[in-house]
Amino acid sequence: MASFRIGSAFGIPVRVGLSFLLALPVVAWVIGTQVGQWVGIVNRSLDAEIAADALSTGSIPFVVGAIAAVGLFVGVVLHELGHSLVAMRYGYGIDSITLWFLGGIASLAEMPEDWKQELAVAIAGPVISVAVGLASYLAFLAVPSIVAPTAASGVLVDATRFVLAYLALMNVLLAGFNLLPGFPMDGGRVLRALLARTRPHARATQIAAEVGKAFAFLLGLLGLFAGNLVFVAIAFFIYVSASSEAQQVTTRAALEGVVVRDVMTPAAEVTTVAPSTSVADLLGRMLDERHTGYPVLDGGALVGLVTLSDTQAVRPVERDAYRVEEVMATDLYTIPADADAMSALTEMQSHGVGRLPVVDVRGEFAGIVSRTDLVTALDIIRSTGSSRSTPRATPGTPRRPEESLR
Repeated sequence: MASFRIGSAFGIPVRVGLSFLLALPVVAWVIGTQVGQWVGIVNRSLDAEIAADALSTGSIPFVVGAIAAVGLFVGVVLHELGHSLVAMRYGYGIDSITLWFLGGIASLAEMPEDWKQELAVAIAGPVISVAVGLASYLAFLAVPSIVAPTAASGVLVDATRFVLAYLALMNVLLAGFNLLPGFPMDGGRVLRALLARTRPHARATQIAAEVGKAFAFLLGLLGLFAGNLVFVAIAFFIYVSASSEAQQVTTRAALEGVVVRDVMTPAAEVTTVAPSTSVADLLGRMLDERHTGYPVLDGGALVGLVTLSDTQAVRPVERDAYRVEEVMATDLYTIPADADAMSALTEMQSHGVGRLPVVDVRGEFAGIVSRTDLVTALDIIRSTGSSRSTPRATPGTPRRPEESLR
């Protein structure tokens, strides 16, 4: 999701996505066109006695709609701050809070697996939303309900009371909607936390994810029959997110106790090149060995990586003169040999690479771990039910050319 930072709160970066910038005027316009309907709802719900006619003329509906839309998204930020501050209280880092067209997302560096901590983090957002709704209602009561002597000030009073009443209702509705069991929404995380009281975290996640996907299916059907594309979009997001998080959690559980050293190809079995190798000789080796990338070692130390794409900047007539050290990449992504296997998979995904060089405690080259190594380990663990039989890469196993070194 493309986004940019607009500020920070409690040290947490607050970002807005491009989809949010498109959604904000749309939400403001929708509220403005429905001011008359909302005035009726507010009057019936809160006995507000707001004059609908005064807010439905000229540009007033759209000014009111814009203010209400901004207030609504401020409530979303406060909701996400509730999650974030409680997570920080338990020692979990928060990468950012991002607004997008479906609301907001607090990106936790790591999700708590202790059920009590997850329950507290999950419930904090809805609690804050209810508090914001209550504060808006108290402010609504504090605004004078008697029409001022002039018509202009009377409209201002009605507009102010309407916005506060609207935010009071919407924040309470936001809390209620988020507590529905649509994992990974707040209600789904509450469900997982309660399930994890008596079950392993991975199993609780699988159950909560299945409930979430069923909820997403029903919400999507409702959206289709009601012609509500927002419900359809939310349903799609819930379904994909539930599937993704369930897969990630079960993978982490399967790889628990497995370290990179257990699954990597050791340095002695990895084909490497020296910095002084000519580009011409390197291309010859690539053709003979059907490899498209090599670690570059200088006296046993890892100094770079060279791939076929690195050589393409050298003209054919100059390949004998150019050395690997002149074209290799030196900005390396590496992983310690004693790191857990899940960290290696996360690093590959975050950097968009197929394998990582492994270094030992002295920083020396220890081997290569690839996505294929991790997938093979997962397959064996799942078939045996134990990580003890996780194999090292088979000696002499050819590395797949499509597994990029960077």
